[in-house]
Amino acid sequence: MTKKEFQELVQKGPVLLDGATGSNLKKAGMPVGVCAELWVLEHPEVIKQLQKAYIEAGSQIIYAPTFSANRISLSMHGLEGRLEELNTKLLALSKEAADGRVYVAGDVTTTGKMLEPRGEISYQELYDVYREQIGILAEAGADLIVAETMLDVEETLVVLDAAQDVCDLPVMCSLTLEADGSTMYGGNAVEMVETLQEMGAAAVGLNCSVGPDQLEAVIGAMKAVAKVPILAKPNAGMPDIDENGVAHYNMSPERFASSMEKLIERGAQLVGGCCGTDPEYIRLLAEAIKRR
Repeated sequence: MTKKEFQELVQKGPVLLDGATGSNLKKAGMPVGVCAELWVLEHPEVIKQLQKAYIEAGSQIIYAPTFSANRISLSMHGLEGRLEELNTKLLALSKEAADGRVYVAGDVTTTGKMLEPRGEISYQELYDVYREQIGILAEAGADLIVAETMLDVEETLVVLDAAQDVCDLPVMCSLTLEADGSTMYGGNAVEMVETLQEMGAAAVGLNCSVGPDQLEAVIGAMKAVAKVPILAKPNAGMPDIDENGVAHYNMSPERFASSMEKLIERGAQLVGGCCGTDPEYIRLLAEAIKRR
């Protein structure tokens, strides 16, 4: 997918992304504390069924389950030696589910390591980690790249630098924001959009964190300064945590779709769901988009 093709897709109207992966893997039996990427590889039918359901619901772009398949995160499970295998095979599972009907994004996220001087990792070390993973995903046939659930604008800039060095694919960037638009480690949504779009992001936005009903003002503020499409992929509301530490999301599919319509009205052009959402949420959001 070229950057021009990405722009043309968005110009046709709101683009529908997929919904949650992690929370649905847990529903399907994935234990707490395991490497999600390895579990998916060992249970391929789970992800293929989920992603086919998203496509049937109306998703135009699905995210490959390569979320934390970077060298740093995999090393926590002793799996850094399988980095190329995991990224290549997991992307292939999503391409199989897509069957040429929709685009597949190679998915990367925060390593959990903060950049110097605030943290312990250098720019070069982090750049090499992202360059490695994104290079593998691009070679394996990703249509575009998404950096999601990012916590820091500076780390996201490293992703953009690395991606632009190894491929010409569009890169969507979404950070986890508070309801007031502030980022986890300082800065705000407006500054985030201004910085990332100037550095070459194909789309900028937010995912996870809170529900769509809390984000209308934030999306409006982002749209006011945006030169690129705005992405919104929030949770199904705020979770209730039970006595076992399990998160339960209580926003219904109907309410989620209605709230997402308001985000589209405020300027969101790429929309989907994060934690707590499933194909039913995406189906109702697709119907809301068609009604528009």
